[in-house]
Amino acid sequence: MQHDEFIGTVQARARLGSRGDAERATRATLETLGERIPEGLAENLAAQLPVEIGEHLRRTVVLGGTGTGERFDAREFVRRVAERSGTDEPQAAFLARVVAEVVDEATSGGLFQKVAENLPDDLQRLVTAGSTGEM
Repeated sequence: MQHDEFIGTVQARARLGSRGDAERATRATLETLGERIPEGLAENLAAQLPVEIGEHLRRTVVLGGTGTGERFDAREFVRRVAERSGTDEPQAAFLARVVAEVVDEATSGGLFQKVAENLPDDLQRLVTAGSTGEM
């Protein structure tokens, strides 16, 4: 999947008004995911995504943040996505589900399933619920 297709899919599924909103949702979700999962797993996931999108997973290390593999639950994940995307928490949870669904479709070899397995149960349910919210 190419960058434009990825962002267009996020925009359509999340019913966002602009590509900029879809870019913001993607960046917010993947930067937060990049903080949560181990660096090696983030790198493997980034390698299967379009370069511009995969960079969001690497950003935490580059910016000297707390790094990867940080421990936090779904509530904190959603809070961070909301802060980064400039949305409220219910919208952020929906956007995170949409972006995760598109990431799963854009990658192969069950990689996103491996990512989900590295998350606590509540966060695993969030990222695997898909755009319809079916868990």
